[in-house]
Amino acid sequence: MSGSPDEFEDVRRDPDPIRRGQRAGALLSLYQQRATEMARLRRAAIEEAHDQGMTYTEIATALGITKGRVTQIRNTAPAPERAFFGVGPVSIGVPLRQGTDDRMRSYIDAADVATLEATEALLNSLSLGVERFTVSPDTAEPPAGDAVVICGPKSAPLGADLMNRDPVLGMVRENDRWWITNKQTGERYGSPHNEAPTGSGDIAYLARHRDDSRVVVHIAGIHSPGSGGVAHYLGRHLGELHNQVGDKPFSMAIRCQLDGLTVTGSEVLAGPYIW
Repeated sequence: MSGSPDEFEDVRRDPDPIRRGQRAGALLSLYQQRATEMARLRRAAIEEAHDQGMTYTEIATALGITKGRVTQIRNTAPAPERAFFGVGPVSIGVPLRQGTDDRMRSYIDAADVATLEATEALLNSLSLGVERFTVSPDTAEPPAGDAVVICGPKSAPLGADLMNRDPVLGMVRENDRWWITNKQTGERYGSPHNEAPTGSGDIAYLARHRDDSRVVVHIAGIHSPGSGGVAHYLGRHLGELHNQVGDKPFSMAIRCQLDGLTVTGSEVLAGPYIW
């Protein structure tokens, strides 16, 4: 849904009340997200003008508002790093895994659920609307619009395809274990969990794809708890990461410490590498 004037009028004229209500709800969500993005852009413009030497009083005069209103915008508008995830709403997806018991029931890994919930909380704190989806074993494309895909290359074609687009980092399987590798240097990184079965850590891959007018953030742990390390890191360092990479596509590796499924710490292992 684009939110164009023609679409607005088309929704108003839709004769089916249920379809009209559904379309109106979707369009309302889109407009709300764009209004929030405009507030972020205005705050960023004020700060940019100030960095270029204008006083806040001069900026207020130029914008036709009071200095108090400028202060209010600076204090209440969404933070610049909101743009890391796009404009919104953002779809978050985790793999739907196939069970190994006699019923072969599908399930979502508990560590993936924890990562999804932590990422959803971060997005909500940035005033981004969230929609959930599941990544089935044959999913090849993310949903339309901005998205966060929490999925490794072995779980679905979608995870493998996104990683194949990365010119720097990837994942390979060797000797029955997975590694994050640097495609340019040959350097590789293994999970602490594989070094010792009782290991209390993991590593994960993080990438940000810029695809036309949308953003797709890709997260993939060597093991599913590792993805939680990325959510932990972003929740504490998103501002400084956004300052480093801006609106550019990039990838990096994150190492985390674990107490069971609970992430107790996270840090950069490699990168970020801007493409």
